[in-house]
Amino acid sequence: MPRTAPLARARGLARSLLWSYGTVWRRRRMVAFYGAFLAPGDLAFDVGSHVGNRVRAFRRAGARVVAVEPQPDLLAVLRTLYGRDPRVRIEPCALAAEPGEGVLHLATRAPTVSSLAPGWIRDVRADPRFAQLRWDREVVVPLRTLDELIARHGEPRFCKIDVEGHELEVLRGLTRALPALSFEYIPVVADRAVACVERLAELGEYRFASSPVETWRWATPWMTPEDMVLRLSALSPDAPPGDVYAVRSDVTLHG
Repeated sequence: MPRTAPLARARGLARSLLWSYGTVWRRRRMVAFYGAFLAPGDLAFDVGSHVGNRVRAFRRAGARVVAVEPQPDLLAVLRTLYGRDPRVRIEPCALAAEPGEGVLHLATRAPTVSSLAPGWIRDVRADPRFAQLRWDREVVVPLRTLDELIARHGEPRFCKIDVEGHELEVLRGLTRALPALSFEYIPVVADRAVACVERLAELGEYRFASSPVETWRWATPWMTPEDMVLRLSALSPDAPPGDVYAVRSDVTLHG
């Protein structure tokens, strides 16, 4: 490994921490946004926790949290920040359709885009925002399933999934309709988000809405899976990324 690698890793972590925790108004808006999904005492899963800004928001909403993160450097951050919180459980693994092991492709300078999906890494380079990124290291990580985590910790009221192109594989490891979930979309690879909508529609009756990345504001009304598929499919490749939210038809949001 090049001698500069430790410095590059430190810089990558510093950028992630600054982006995730550096702006007070963003933290406040995030907590208010997730308060619609979580009440005190609820259980939340944060799949792809990164440095844990969602863990913080979920805890501020009063929820118990299971934080799922496979990257060794990021696990060290999570354990430092939340390891002493008895209402946070840190799972040092990735999620997939089946348990086992997987190769995680690490981006040292931008750890937030590390991925288990080489096809996603290839395809997302069509977006200029990703074209200059380098996935320069690999590490073998344990794989679990959402069903396994539910058996261990209970069913979450809300499950956030942000795993850089691996979201569908995570959902394939789930066999029940959870009350509410979110997953990332990137317009240049919108077909992956479409597949996630279709997977959730197989599991249960959901309504869907979307929010542009890190805005904590709704961009759409709640809509059917068919309408969300049409919206995602119509996105311009240079449109900003964001998150799709799915709420089971029998679930009422707070507020």
